[in-house]
Amino acid sequence: MTQDLTSVLFERRMQQGPVVRIRRVPAATPGAVAAVIEVDRRAGTPREAEGGVPPALMAVEGESEEAVVASLMPFAEDDSAVARLLAARGLR
Repeated sequence: MTQDLTSVLFERRMQQGPVVRIRRVPAATPGAVAAVIEVDRRAGTPREAEGGVPPALMAVEGESEEAVVASLMPFAEDDSAVARLLAARGLR
């Protein structure tokens, strides 16, 4: 199954090659907006065609898309912050 690209709110390629995304996900709270940071290590490789969704490294809920993106952006834009999130999840 392929990922719904309309839910991607931000995407950038890290220096080492993986892609960091902020992706909108269903919120647990009615009326809220939720998003996660994920790192797709398969981006740009033949395995990318297999599809799937990488595990979330960080999740937030807020009142708007802009609010959740603003909360996650400092982490998504910084390679060292992404590395720390990966290490905290045991994925490094």
